[in-house]
Amino acid sequence: MRSTDILIDGFGRVSENVHAVLDGITSEQLVERVAPEANTIAWLIWHISRVQDAQVADVAVADEVWTSAGFYDRFALPFDRSASGYGQSPDEVAQVIVEPGLLAEYHDSAHAATVGYLRTLSDDDLERVIDENWDPPVTLGVRLVSVLDDDAQHVGQAAYIRGLVG
Repeated sequence: MRSTDILIDGFGRVSENVHAVLDGITSEQLVERVAPEANTIAWLIWHISRVQDAQVADVAVADEVWTSAGFYDRFALPFDRSASGYGQSPDEVAQVIVEPGLLAEYHDSAHAATVGYLRTLSDDDLERVIDENWDPPVTLGVRLVSVLDDDAQHVGQAAYIRGLVG
């Protein structure tokens, strides 16, 4: 098994969990808050997809599907097209209102782009330094694991909220 096969499996598990969270969910459940300033399922799934899309497109030197496939226009969120959720306020979280099918479609497109890119890589590619602003410098493999970790944590949060809201 190659390292990229492990990454593909990990991102696949995130995607399966995204679909488990969204399966049969209502638009109301997507935006329900379990505490006044808590993240919503809609925001969490959008953020998972945006982070994966933006970070992988950056290292792949490719266009984000968010813009290239028209999702930015279809979501019609009141944010800059580069927004991915980092640093957003509770008020901004509440502005992510979208139908479950569109969330799933965007996530699937971002996931497909990720897997497509990962299939082009060798284990040696993962050793390439992509950011020297850190000590130690960040390799491609470390960046991809970081994205996977962020996505796994947030999809777990979404699953927990889904359990609370039914």
